[in-house]
Amino acid sequence: MFHMSASSLPYAVCGVTGRTGAAAADTLLRAGCAVRVVVRDPAQGRRWAERGAEVAVADLTELAALTRALDRVRGAYLVCPQDYGRDDVFEQAARIADTAARAALVAEVPRLVALSSMGADRAGGTGWIGMNRAFEQRLGETGIAATWLRAAYFMENWTPLVGQAVRSGTLPSFLAPPHRTFPMVATADVGSAAAALLEDTWTGTRIVTLAGPKEYAPDDVAAIVAAALGTPVRVATLAEGDWHGALAGAGFSQAALAGFTVMTRGLNSGHIDIGSDPRATARVGTTPLERVIADLARAGRGR
Repeated sequence: MFHMSASSLPYAVCGVTGRTGAAAADTLLRAGCAVRVVVRDPAQGRRWAERGAEVAVADLTELAALTRALDRVRGAYLVCPQDYGRDDVFEQAARIADTAARAALVAEVPRLVALSSMGADRAGGTGWIGMNRAFEQRLGETGIAATWLRAAYFMENWTPLVGQAVRSGTLPSFLAPPHRTFPMVATADVGSAAAALLEDTWTGTRIVTLAGPKEYAPDDVAAIVAAALGTPVRVATLAEGDWHGALAGAGFSQAALAGFTVMTRGLNSGHIDIGSDPRATARVGTTPLERVIADLARAGRGR
């Protein structure tokens, strides 16, 4: 019988319709690695197939399909996508975590990297990040060698707010106060870090935090937008009482809005802190906020 060597097996990558999964798959393919992308719709895998990747079709709550997608791989990058329009957003995340854990065990995945978030070490007071904590815990129960990649605040989270700044000259900010710096990271750096971690060899469980080359304040974001536009931009800090109204058109369920409120309160108070877990190893991304925000501003101005 023919046996494939471990080095010829693919890496499974989930979340390729999102930013970090796409960046992870792209990085691995550019490095000459075999890749199997996991998508819900075959059409979503077409562009990856054109680049030489295998395509596995599986919903992340379907055990049999996800087990097949994770079978005979060198490792897997797993994400727990959250549907913030669902009233049961936290329960759905728990179902995804349970299915991923069971599938990884049955498929005998040798090691995995799971996208998580700073603050996942906190037992409470983190809102949405509680879903990442549950993801870590459920996967950890499998005993599979795993790395929790705890990312900082995504730079791309500023996208809709930068769009408003381009239109009005005012940058709304949920993060406060406007002069306080926060750790942020580009999603491209998250994906490339996930790819690099997959190619590592380790045993047990490890925690890796990932932030950008430096911390940034909302004031910095406004200054970058202003420089890109050549016009003044001011920061308008949103009071907590205005958060729900500001998100009224985003399609969030009441449960998701409540989770957002707790998370943002935790970020602003410092309860959610990238350096709070002494077990973590810190990695630093290379993409500066200036590049991400300037691109967003130019794209917004071009609409």
